[in-house]
Amino acid sequence: MTVIKDQTFDEERALYALTGAVVENCVFDGPADGESAMKESKNIDVRYCKFRLRYPLWHSHDFRLLGSEMSDTCRAPLWYSKNGSIGGCEINGVKCLRECEDITICGCKAVSPEFGWKCRGLKIRDCIIESEYIFLESSELDVTALRLTGKYSFQYVRNARITDSFFNTKDSFWHAKDVVIENTEIDGEYFGWYSENLTLRNCTISGTQPFCYCKGLRLESCRLVNCDLAFEYSDVEADILGDVLSVKNPKSGRITADSIGEIIRSGAVYPCDCEIVIRG
Repeated sequence: MTVIKDQTFDEERALYALTGAVVENCVFDGPADGESAMKESKNIDVRYCKFRLRYPLWHSHDFRLLGSEMSDTCRAPLWYSKNGSIGGCEINGVKCLRECEDITICGCKAVSPEFGWKCRGLKIRDCIIESEYIFLESSELDVTALRLTGKYSFQYVRNARITDSFFNTKDSFWHAKDVVIENTEIDGEYFGWYSENLTLRNCTISGTQPFCYCKGLRLESCRLVNCDLAFEYSDVEADILGDVLSVKNPKSGRITADSIGEIIRSGAVYPCDCEIVIRG
C-alpha cells in the first residue's frame, strides 16, 4: 500500500479517489481552504490525522479511521460512505454522518447536532456523543455502552438494539419501530411516544409522561422513576418494579407494578380497558 505520512494538504480534493493507501499523521488545513480531501476513496487506512476542512470523507468505501480528529469546521465530515470503522477519534461538525452504511464506531467522542441521520447498519461501541437529533430515520442500529446527551434522540428509528447505555435526552424514540433496549437508563421527558413494538428490559426510565400513543409496547423488569401520566392511549404489557406516580388512560393490555400513586380513568377520547394490577 502507498504510504502518505507527515504532510499538510489544503487544496481542493487533495487526495481524491485515493485507493489502497495509508495516510498517517497528516494535517488537512491551510489557506487554500479546499474541500473533499478524500472523496471517492477506497481501501484506505487513515491514522492520527487532523481534519479542519470541509467534507473530508464523502463516498468513501472500505476505510479505517483511527486516532484522528475532525474539527467542527469539517461541517459534514462523513456522508454516503460504506463499510468503514472509526476508532478512538474525536469527531465534530454539525452533520457528522449522513446516509452512511455498515460503519463501526468504537471508543469515540462526538459533538454533532445532527449525528447519524438516515444511516443503516451502524454499530456504536463505548462512545460519548452530544447530539440534538441523533440517528434521525436510521435503521439496523446496534448500540452498546453509549453515553448520550441531547434532545429528540432516535426519532423514526427502525430495527435497533441498544444495551448497557445511559441517555440524558427528551422526546426520544418517537415513532421508533421494532426497537429493543436492555440494561439502559433513560433520563428524559416524553419518552417513546407513537412508537411501535418498543421493548425495554431491565431499564430505568425517569421523567414526565412516558409511553403515550404506543403500539405493541413491552416493559420487562423496568423501573419508572418520577414518572407521571404514563401510558396514555397505549397498547402495553408492562412489568414494573417499584412505584409509578400516575398512570393515565392506558388503552389495552396489562400493567403490573408494586404501587401506583394515582390511576386516572377519566376524560378518555378512546375506549380504554387496560388491566392494572398492584402486587400484593
